[in-house]
Amino acid sequence: MLLQTIANRGIRLGTLFDRAAARHPDNSVTLDHDLDVAPELGRRLTVGAVAGLVADLAARLHAAGVRPGDRVVVHKSHNFDITLSACALARIGAVPVLLSPHLDATTVLHLIRRAGRPYLLTDRATLDGELADTVFPAVAGVLLASGEHPSATSLRALTGVPSVPPIVMSPDHPILVTHTSGTTGLPKLAVHTGRTLQARYRPQASVAALVRRRCPVAIHVSFVHSRLFTALAITMLRGFPLLVLADNDPDQATDLFLTHRPGVLETHPNSFLRWERLADDPRAPLATVRYFSSTFDAIHPRTVRRMLGASAHPKPVFGQLYGQSEVGPVAARAFTRRRPEDADGRCVGMPFPGMTDIRVVSRNGRPPTRDNPGYIEVRTDGRIVTYLGEQQRYEGQRHGSWWRMGDLGYRTRLGCLHLLDREVDEIDGFGSTLAVEDTLFTRLDELVEVIILPAPDGPPVPVICTSEDLPIDIDRWAGAVATLPPMARPVQRRLADLPQTATTKIKRLELARQLLDRDSAAG
Repeated sequence: MLLQTIANRGIRLGTLFDRAAARHPDNSVTLDHDLDVAPELGRRLTVGAVAGLVADLAARLHAAGVRPGDRVVVHKSHNFDITLSACALARIGAVPVLLSPHLDATTVLHLIRRAGRPYLLTDRATLDGELADTVFPAVAGVLLASGEHPSATSLRALTGVPSVPPIVMSPDHPILVTHTSGTTGLPKLAVHTGRTLQARYRPQASVAALVRRRCPVAIHVSFVHSRLFTALAITMLRGFPLLVLADNDPDQATDLFLTHRPGVLETHPNSFLRWERLADDPRAPLATVRYFSSTFDAIHPRTVRRMLGASAHPKPVFGQLYGQSEVGPVAARAFTRRRPEDADGRCVGMPFPGMTDIRVVSRNGRPPTRDNPGYIEVRTDGRIVTYLGEQQRYEGQRHGSWWRMGDLGYRTRLGCLHLLDREVDEIDGFGSTLAVEDTLFTRLDELVEVIILPAPDGPPVPVICTSEDLPIDIDRWAGAVATLPPMARPVQRRLADLPQTATTKIKRLELARQLLDRDSAAG
């Protein structure tokens, strides 16, 4: 797209913090955890110190044998140093392949093999898990961000090695590999270049330009997600103080927000859902937030209403970005207090003019509508260039210059995109499961999660989680579902027991299999 193409020289992750430090060296980066790779730096750093750490890590990785073009899988304990290590690897021309700490060992080993005998950057705690006996034959070498192992190279032991100059790779060279959510099976490895990441940076930067005052920005986004890198570029290069959260625990988030008073808050929809209770805290931890930002998935109207209500600003805004790992953000919508009550949670907004485009393709020859949704396809220069080791699968989602999202929806007369379901989650004759879930959240404040799943015999099954895991009042439930499509009696679970992705999305297919296995065992 034109505005993504003009003067696009690539995002240059390897020197991101150098450039930010040149502009704002004393700007702060505050963490809610210690860095495994450098715990001595503490939890409050300057951008200059972070730039120095990235350069030092790059030198140590080079001393360990990593060279331009090498793939390095980063799979370690949940920590911001995952992101910093990726920048350090990009600085020496290597290609970081980021795997979530939440992935099981079997999946990790499969993805490592797909990466073609890469290096592995991990830590002793992770290595001592299920990987220890299987990973060494699959990799070129194991590097440890913390701890020691007789068959691995400790980066700590390489402290003080000579610095190396940053290497500038072609903007069309792979600069980062992330994985998809895996909600429908084994994750795919998405290959980004400097140019594609810069292209998806631009629509996000156009939204961020609305934030004029240099206020603290709090971010809780998966450290292995491509969104975090573009968010860092926007925040650091403009000199905004940054708060980085590894944990979405409400109590820990409350303490951080009360201390540092963010003006911008970004996280995944399910983390916002978990933080709804902050809106009731008399200390008002969200009072200073004017801009809320939710990444990539539609968010429930109840959550939007509670976040906006928790802000003390006279005109707070909740921004929702719709997209996916393969393409970045492709549509946006802003919520204000003027229409939070009747806001349609299925409306995910409009494409970015001159940067992204959207169409909905009919499945049956009839125009796509609410009652006859079609395939959502998008066009953007931010699209990945391949799935590592799965080019044929990648081509299967391309339709000329268009990319099929795997979602079903329609566009209104004015062009607004409405997301109704994932293709794999559609239940024949039920209507939009996501819309019904939105309605249940609105009618039952005690719900913290609800997932409607198909049943092999009988009506769909709602799986629900409640605040404090209290039993649902079945009479209240009956009243809430009275006007909705028929469903089976709800199955209640603890939120912590539901299978989740790195971005806290529920793995619906896996949860459905769990229920089926339960029913089979009971039968």
